[in-house]
Amino acid sequence: MLHRAARRPQFFYTTAPLPCPYLAGRTERKIVTELSGTDAEPLHDRLSRAGFRRSHNIAYSPVCPGCRACIPIRIVAGAFQPDRTQRKIMRANADLSAVEMPARASAEQFALFQRYQGARHGDGDMAAMGFYDYRAMVEDTPITTGMVEFRDERGKLVGACLTDWLSDGLSAVYSFFEPEEAKRSLGTYAILWLVSRARSLSLPYVYLGYWVPQSQKMSYKSRFRPSETLSGGIWRVLPEDGAGAEAMAETDGQDKISVTG
Repeated sequence: MLHRAARRPQFFYTTAPLPCPYLAGRTERKIVTELSGTDAEPLHDRLSRAGFRRSHNIAYSPVCPGCRACIPIRIVAGAFQPDRTQRKIMRANADLSAVEMPARASAEQFALFQRYQGARHGDGDMAAMGFYDYRAMVEDTPITTGMVEFRDERGKLVGACLTDWLSDGLSAVYSFFEPEEAKRSLGTYAILWLVSRARSLSLPYVYLGYWVPQSQKMSYKSRFRPSETLSGGIWRVLPEDGAGAEAMAETDGQDKISVTG
């Protein structure tokens, strides 16, 4: 008789309360689990479809009491239609070349990362990261991950996007860009590039993490249409005005998290 090896149980933990990084006066808590071993890739796939995000070898999802402001969002790549502003951004960056690199940190990337943090998030925790912290963010991954570098005609690195590769799409983990090139809207361009890349690979989605309608820093994620948001364990097309999702974000309680399938 054949005996299957017992499957290692997956443990989930809740973090201690911390100040919310997006909405003043609110408290953040997360449910987290480790991604490791041969099951890391399929587990990460399932968790991503359940609204989780990855940092290093940890997958996490917000479970903040009385708040659902963080809404998982993904772009439907095959049906995506850029609006006028997005088409303008694509033309403005037509001179850039994009190179897909292994998830390896470089001094050039880190220098750009530091300039970006200093200009855009100088009061945040990431602004104090040293090179070894940055290298851990890029390289400590148990799944298929890469770095997309964007360079101008002179070969100068002007933007980068750490990206996870899923069975059903691409997941934008973290992007940063040259603050002196603000007119290029490189953050938006990186997402547009990921959509194009997903389409070329016949991958249906680009995962953008959490959309926070009440946060100006995070509101841009709803501008890519069509998009889907996760509510009650079901991905639904985001209405053009976003009203349904915004109303959901104001409702107390927390959706049940499912990681099956």
